[in-house]
Amino acid sequence: MQVLICSIEIFMPGVGSLKGKRQIVKSIIGRIRSRVNASIAETGYQDTWQRAVIGVAMVSADRGMLEKQVNLIRNIIDDCGEVETIEFLTEYV
Repeated sequence: MQVLICSIEIFMPGVGSLKGKRQIVKSIIGRIRSRVNASIAETGYQDTWQRAVIGVAMVSADRGMLEKQVNLIRNIIDDCGEVETIEFLTEYV
């Protein structure tokens, strides 16, 4: 059994309010949830306008499958034009 934990820190330069930030973060989380079977939540900088940390956890018998899912998550975030990825950490347990 393989467990993957991801921490994704993002920056949203065009955001001017918490409401705007939360719309973008909810959109990203929704897109990831619809395409990847994972537990996902905003885990950091909840009260900061332009930054967020998204945490992702996945379990699989096959590490290769987890790596494919991580690449899909990276592509989803990279395709979002309103966001810049600051840090994308992955840890296998």
